[in-house]
Amino acid sequence: MESTEIKIIQQISSKPKGTLFFPEDFKSLGNREAIRVALHRMVKKGEIDRIAQGIYTMPKESKLLGKIYPSIDEVAQAIAKRDRARIMPTGSYAQYALGLMTQVPVNVVYLTDGAPRVVKIGNQTILFKRTSPKNLSNKSDTIALVIQGLKSIGKDNIEEAEIKKIVDILKREKKINLIHDKGLAPAWIEKIIDQSIKDQEYAK
Repeated sequence: MESTEIKIIQQISSKPKGTLFFPEDFKSLGNREAIRVALHRMVKKGEIDRIAQGIYTMPKESKLLGKIYPSIDEVAQAIAKRDRARIMPTGSYAQYALGLMTQVPVNVVYLTDGAPRVVKIGNQTILFKRTSPKNLSNKSDTIALVIQGLKSIGKDNIEEAEIKKIVDILKREKKINLIHDKGLAPAWIEKIIDQSIKDQEYAK
């Protein structure tokens, strides 16, 4: 068991601090039970931290802040990479990612073409919600984020300052992506995307 621990710690130590690991990352180092027990022992000894069921890291250290753990999005992206799934933030987290709100939501929802699941990380929850391929067929992740963020605000609640911020974000996108992805948006969001296209053309 000790040799399995040594092999795991060597593999983890070769990666940058803050990298996320799953038990299956160590499948070449021993059988499933040996790996499970080794990870449990390593957590108890403080060599690694378990941040959620089956998710581990050797966190970064800051003299000012202490241990610095991966963000909720880094965890979600690592799970998606492991599962070979596509994901897209939605709801209030999409608004947060766009800079439309400053407080990180406690409950974060991602659309996915992978398995639906709930992952608890401390007092936060990640919900992976199964969706149709259409909702993940955008050419631009930024435009997809905008569509999801605006959907969560709603047509009747969007403010002019928010529209201006979104148009400024979208103006940096390729026109071909804007034209493609606006077809995946509700009509009122399509108009906002059209405004960014016009602003691009006016700036030339």
